[in-house]
Amino acid sequence: MKFHRLDFLEDHARSILRFYEPIVLDKQGGFFQNFQDDGSIFDKKSRHLVSSTRFVFNYAEAYRRGLGDHYREWVRHGLQFIEEEHLRPGTNQYAWQVGLVRNETVYTYGHAFVLLAHAKAHSIGESDSILRLRSVDQFLLDQFFEPENAAFADERSADLAELSPYRGQNANMHLCEAYIAAYDATADSDFLLRAQRLAKRFAADLAASAGGLIWEHYHSDWSIDWDYNRDKPGDLFKPWGFQPGHQVEWAKLLLQLNEIESDEWYLGKASELFDLAMEHGWDTDFGGIVYGFAPDGSFADDHKYFWVHAEAFAAAYRLYVATNDKKYLAWYERIWAYSWEYLIDHVHGAWFRIRDRQGQAIDNLKSPMGKVDYHTLGACWDVIDQIKIGVPAHE
Repeated sequence: MKFHRLDFLEDHARSILRFYEPIVLDKQGGFFQNFQDDGSIFDKKSRHLVSSTRFVFNYAEAYRRGLGDHYREWVRHGLQFIEEEHLRPGTNQYAWQVGLVRNETVYTYGHAFVLLAHAKAHSIGESDSILRLRSVDQFLLDQFFEPENAAFADERSADLAELSPYRGQNANMHLCEAYIAAYDATADSDFLLRAQRLAKRFAADLAASAGGLIWEHYHSDWSIDWDYNRDKPGDLFKPWGFQPGHQVEWAKLLLQLNEIESDEWYLGKASELFDLAMEHGWDTDFGGIVYGFAPDGSFADDHKYFWVHAEAFAAAYRLYVATNDKKYLAWYERIWAYSWEYLIDHVHGAWFRIRDRQGQAIDNLKSPMGKVDYHTLGACWDVIDQIKIGVPAHE
């Protein structure tokens, strides 16, 4: 199959970049964030911190991989907008949303992506980013880290006075990702240690309370909250149910940590998370991976999201490389085949954001705030790196 060929993956990554290339750069600052399927912009003003930072990730990696010298200036352009528009002056607080509506609630999730953006910028030689990286890291430690629970809280009011009782895995997962990137960029072992501790906390300690999988929501004492957002299984950031996409995303992170410092536990747990996610999340009737499933195994939300499939094929390929088990190569090909048929726009480019259970469109919004194809580009590049370092021979 073509999906594990280096030339296919490199060409596909370039095709994603091409979709955004002529339309995404706002010369007045930052990047436009709301695109319909054909690339037309339906809202030029609204900007979300997650998209603002993920675009920096995209273009820092594109520059680092030799896909265009202009991407370095795009990284600077994106960072300038983040620091001038999202950052609250005189603080280390970044607004969740700016533009038509300004939301200055302080989220660990958003600040994790600020950390990731500056780590990636530092990795391509943006010297100022190391100062911001360390400042944001210290802010997160001061305002959200709970040493007694070995995890980060989720949300504070804009004046920092009120800490929400909600606790969640999603922000911590992306902090683990950001800390791995920060370690890669700086070789600072403190960042690696934080990533390792978060991995053990969520994939070992807390997963043990949920049958081996990672639940999304917790009370303030980090006991599982089985009911939070029960009526919102399709919530964008805090969905109810077990999320196959997050199980495989954690699997990928565990394998990245294992690549840095080998530990049999990482490999074993990554395999378990991936296997259970596919067992419960793969739709045997219509193909693809559902968004969420309930504790009883029934589908909580049967929509098919682009990012779930991207993280799944990246995790599958890493597992194949790590184990030489052909079942993971088969999963990689199966996930790609579904994605190629239903989730990739072969007319205009890039990936559709969401499809219904049967694989059909539910709207024409390809890339509203929050989606910038960071998952799909990152997944392609992750597999490319695995191919380049050497993998088992394909049959």
